[in-house]
Parts: sequence; C-alpha cells; structure tokens
Amino acid sequence: MKHVPGDLISLAQQGRFDVIVHGCNCFCTLGAGIARVIRQAFPAAYQADLRTEKGDRAKLGTCSSVECEIPNGVVTVVNAYTQFHWRGRGVKADYDAIRSCFVWLRGACSGSRLGIPRLGAGLAGGDWRRISQIILDALPDEDITVVELPPRRK
Repeated sequence: MKHVPGDLISLAQQGRFDVIVHGCNCFCTLGAGIARVIRQAFPAAYQADLRTEKGDRAKLGTCSSVECEIPNGVVTVVNAYTQFHWRGRGVKADYDAIRSCFVWLRGACSGSRLGIPRLGAGLAGGDWRRISQIILDALPDEDITVVELPPRRK
C-alpha cells in the first residue's frame, strides 16, 4: 500500500487509477467529506447510491459501483457502505463492514489500480491503523494507493 499526498479526484481524472473507493453511509446522501466531492465530480456515483434503499442496515458491508468517463478513459467509482449513519460523535466506521467491502473488492477489482482516501478514518472517526490492516489483509497483493490531503498550513 502506497501513500501519496494529493487530491484523489484529480488523480482519478488524470487516469492514475482504474478504481476509486470511498466509504459512505447507508442513507443515500453523499453529503459530506470525500463523499460530497465524489458526488460533485462523478454524479453517476450518486445515482448508483440512490438506486439502493435509503436507511437499509443490510447495505452495511456491501458496495455500489459505476463506471464514470474521465478525459482519457473510464474510472470505476465504488461506494463502499462502511458506516450506517453520520450523526453524533464517536466512531461511526464499522470495521466488519469495511472488511466485507474490501473482500468484495478482491473479487470485483483484482488486478486494478485502486485509489482510496483514508477511508473510514475521517468523518467516520475510525482508527486508520486498524482500517489499513483490514485493507491489507483483504487485498494483500493489490496495487492500492492511499491519497492523503496535504496538511493544512496555519
């Protein structure tokens, strides 16, 4: 697993990845964090999310996906349902759901260049060390790049 500073969306639009994956909740909002940015950049990803049942707890650990056109080809955007809701404080990331999503990715996207944010560790409040180990366990031999926003300057 590689870590690079940058903007996941810009790198995806430049063709650096075959697949980008982000964590989202089960309420069809894509309304904050990287999910909002993906909704704006790839409206078809939001439409794929809307084709799932809003508020369905059974979505946890599943994914919806869609191929989106980029200037030089196509990128697949995966909405990974890694948390049930977004409300309140504390950890909203569901580690078992994250594991299930990445096991699914092993079958669906093996051999692809995957780009991800620090999925589940931002607004969802999850422990990145634990999440990154889950990802490595599920996809030990895959080409995964974690795109991290550069630190803000004060």
